[in-house]
Amino acid sequence: MKIAKLISLAGLLAMTGVLIYGFTIGDFAAEGAKLLTMPWGIVSLVDLYVGFALFSCWIVYRERALVPSVIWVILMMVMGFWAGALYTYIALHKSRGDWQRFWFGNRLTP
Repeated sequence: MKIAKLISLAGLLAMTGVLIYGFTIGDFAAEGAKLLTMPWGIVSLVDLYVGFALFSCWIVYRERALVPSVIWVILMMVMGFWAGALYTYIALHKSRGDWQRFWFGNRLTP
């Protein structure tokens, strides 16, 4: 489980760095508009959001409660796998080495 925590933390740090880079150096509106004119840009975005939706399904299942689920899903759709890496890191930390607790979260009976 330590390796999984390190990977999720590394992902979170990498995503933080590239998001800061993208928002400070890039032009989100202009570059996004250009991306949507390219077939592989569209394919990449559909692929990305299918991944977000699938990961969000796991979050909703794992959380069980409506409010935290909605907040995490919104974060996934807006911040992408930055939110996914953060959610994974928190879930790993809360599970205290128990893989069943990690995967099933609040659905796991005590």
